[in-house]
Amino acid sequence: MEDIERDWDKPVVEAGIAGKASVIVRVGMLDLSSGTGSFRVREMMHRIAYPLGVHVRADVNLTDIEASCTDGKERITEVVDLPSTGVNTERIWLLEHFADWFNINLGEHSVYHAKSAVSQELVEQLSNPTADKSVLRAAERAHQESAIGAQTKGSDSSIPTSVSSQSAPVATPTPASTHEPVSEPSSADAHAGENQDIQRPGTKRQQRRGTRLLGRYAPHFDHIDQRPHTDHGRGGVTLGQVHERLDLIEQRKPLYRPLFSGFASGMACAAFVFLLGGGPFDMLGAFIGAFIGQWLRRRLFAHHLNQFFVTFLAVAVAGLVCTTTLRGIGIFDPTALRHDTAYIGAMLFVIPGFPLITGGLDMAKIDFPSGIQRMCYTLAIILMATLAGWMVAVIVHLNPQGFASLGLNPWLNGALRMVAAFVGVWGFSVLFNSPQRMCMTAAMIGAITDTLRLTIVDFGVPAEAAAFIGALLAGLLASAWRSSVRHGVLPAYLGYPRICLTVPSIVIMVPGLYMYQAMFHLGQFDTLLALNWGFRAFMVIICLPIGLAMARVITDKSWRYDI
Repeated sequence: MEDIERDWDKPVVEAGIAGKASVIVRVGMLDLSSGTGSFRVREMMHRIAYPLGVHVRADVNLTDIEASCTDGKERITEVVDLPSTGVNTERIWLLEHFADWFNINLGEHSVYHAKSAVSQELVEQLSNPTADKSVLRAAERAHQESAIGAQTKGSDSSIPTSVSSQSAPVATPTPASTHEPVSEPSSADAHAGENQDIQRPGTKRQQRRGTRLLGRYAPHFDHIDQRPHTDHGRGGVTLGQVHERLDLIEQRKPLYRPLFSGFASGMACAAFVFLLGGGPFDMLGAFIGAFIGQWLRRRLFAHHLNQFFVTFLAVAVAGLVCTTTLRGIGIFDPTALRHDTAYIGAMLFVIPGFPLITGGLDMAKIDFPSGIQRMCYTLAIILMATLAGWMVAVIVHLNPQGFASLGLNPWLNGALRMVAAFVGVWGFSVLFNSPQRMCMTAAMIGAITDTLRLTIVDFGVPAEAAAFIGALLAGLLASAWRSSVRHGVLPAYLGYPRICLTVPSIVIMVPGLYMYQAMFHLGQFDTLLALNWGFRAFMVIICLPIGLAMARVITDKSWRYDI
């Protein structure tokens, strides 16, 4: 700590190994606390280490990081532990732009976004509570105008080398809990691997031509024993300024209040129930139950209570509220009393989508310790949720037998499915603390992929194969979206981490009904039916991360080859 304090006002590239490691490990810690996979955490740490001339060897698990950093002369090992885990897609997105801002201010060209001025402006405006899309648009316009001016003067490179060297004044926001799960604490990619979209110095032949072309992010360790490429006069930042930017990212409050989060949860679960075959009464009961359940969960997590206890309590309350609502309606319309399955939809807001998907992706990257930990965490959350649901069913004497067919016209049913899928994915994105534009983007992808999945199931395709196809298409569409942003087809401020688009769009494909039915029949000691539902859920679940991994293999060379 004394070494870090001594170097606080020095340019970060001139700080000692302790100061450099403090930035590298802290970025990894913030990324891990956002719910992203371990492979993405390592990639982010390497992006920060690269311009500092530091080599990082990190072991990343569900809630801890052990990282050894060396600059060729000195070595330091740091260990950090998180008290809990959660999901915060806004933080994942901000950290991606922070890494570009960091590289830009150190004179590096290795950035992920084609419009580096957007990252620069976004990070500099973190302390401005009124910063919005117009700020990013202004930065993009300024960058485009400067690029046009440079070309007019005969410049042979369109890639920016540096932006303003002065950091914006830091206005410390109201402190928030450092690691408070702001969205789906029980659902703790992400976008690790978004990293193929990087600007990097070209080959020797390209350099002889005097150009720097877009390329692939080469191995992270080729910079050891080389001097970092910095330009203090144009973009150097001090160690203190870097930590001040990270403070602003870490201390940002959740985008949505508990009440709005509960509303989004209710909308998502109501849409989920319709996609499972439920009708208006089922959707209404699920909406009210999930609304109250998520609101209660957010309020309890504000007091840092145990995740498993909160999950159990929130699901029990959601199920009881849903059942009470339907029985209250049954006083006026007795048909509402026959909708015993609706309460299952009210508990689906606790589906652990992020750890489920990122655990599978970690395994696809041969990172079994982290993958197994995430899968065990997922199973624990599912166990607590389904156990709470089963106990509610026993107490109020429910016997869920599935949803009755609505008998809708196929074309009308398809259109309603698309609307429900859009609303459902939007709701889950809000639970993950995604900004609204990110929510809408993920919802568009989810509306396409989930409607396709359900349609091909109607034509006889097995549910497991349909889940794989839906996840694969979601991954390809997310890659196409990012590619469109990089090539200027879409505005630069719409460039989001791939994981922030894919996971919300396929969480709605997770077979929550299957998982609950398995626990219900297990509680009735009907082991054959319990195993049947359990294995059906297992097959669908494993197909989802496999589909995303296949999409990454198709679109990303770093996933295609084991190098």
